[in-house]
Amino acid sequence: MPHLPDVVLWSVPAFILLTVVEMVSFRLRPDEDAAGYEARDAATSVVMGLGSLVFDALWKIPIVAVYAAVYELTPLRIPVLWWTLPLMLLAQDFFYYWSHRGHHVIRVLWACHVVHHSSEKFNLTTALRQPWTTWTVWPFYVPMIAVGVHPAVVAFTSGANLVYQFWVHTERIGTLPRPVEFLFNTPSHHRVHHASQGGYLDRNFAGILIIWDRMFGSFVPETERPVYGLTKNIRTFNPLRVATHEYVAIARDVRAADSWSERAGRVFRGPGWQPAATWAPQAAEAPGSTARASAEEPVL
Repeated sequence: MPHLPDVVLWSVPAFILLTVVEMVSFRLRPDEDAAGYEARDAATSVVMGLGSLVFDALWKIPIVAVYAAVYELTPLRIPVLWWTLPLMLLAQDFFYYWSHRGHHVIRVLWACHVVHHSSEKFNLTTALRQPWTTWTVWPFYVPMIAVGVHPAVVAFTSGANLVYQFWVHTERIGTLPRPVEFLFNTPSHHRVHHASQGGYLDRNFAGILIIWDRMFGSFVPETERPVYGLTKNIRTFNPLRVATHEYVAIARDVRAADSWSERAGRVFRGPGWQPAATWAPQAAEAPGSTARASAEEPVL
């Protein structure tokens, strides 16, 4: 078994230090146009992050069991070497892109990911606002296990990807040099991803490399100042509601559905999907939904 560090745990001191620095910077050099900080919002993000550590530990038990079974069944093995590890990081980033995109265009997956988009602020504490139901993520990385990547390496590369994304949750950094903006996910690109304007919705899914968005048609540059949050904000700082509100909305919509096809659509179609018989062009969301995606489903 490869002995790889827990990069998320090792990065916690840096998370705390950088967040304090960003808070102080807003005090010393306020920006009236920036979303900035709000105490209750920041506290909710921190609580969601701490809760995710607890729930992730629980979800990890069945997920590791599945990964271990797949790894034992495949005859392939990819050793952890100085030149294979960067390739495995690249592969994980590729599958992260599709996981992230899938969690925006399939409503039951969006119910997990919506937590991260539920803040109307955009600062380093927003990066900590993580879901408690990440059991929807693991299937996207099965192909890596199937070709011989050890589950511990998948965990390591996923942690590295998560750590990288911490710093892109800020308004204190504008645009970076053009080669960096072309290749990497940056604060400018990620501000677009967290925006709720129509032209910005469901764009820039990158983890580390923005090239996946450029390759697969989901890239949009930052032009106008983003408005953060959901198309219909939840207006709560209750962590339990933040974690579960979209699941509750799905259950309500499924219960009110008139047919099995509509029930399936409420779960597996896009967050803004409406059955054809009740379609209204102005309806941006399913009844009771807090989805930020538009009624016109993005195409995978």
